[in-house]
Amino acid sequence: MSSIEDKIITIVADKLGVERSEVTPEAVFIDDLGADSLDLVELIMAMEEEFGFEIADEEAEKLRTVGDVI
Repeated sequence: MSSIEDKIITIVADKLGVERSEVTPEAVFIDDLGADSLDLVELIMAMEEEFGFEIADEEAEKLRTVGDVI
């Protein structure tokens, strides 16, 4: 697992209050991990802060699974 993938998994698990083992590339944020729209916004903001770049709204709307982010 790459360090980027590990950081993303950590962010998702922390923000959504789920176990790291639940955060797989196939996991759908809303259906599998119980995220709501506010959670998704907070995830995007946390990733932008962690990695130091902005994710355009158009791109953020396409992020449905953990794998989409990775």
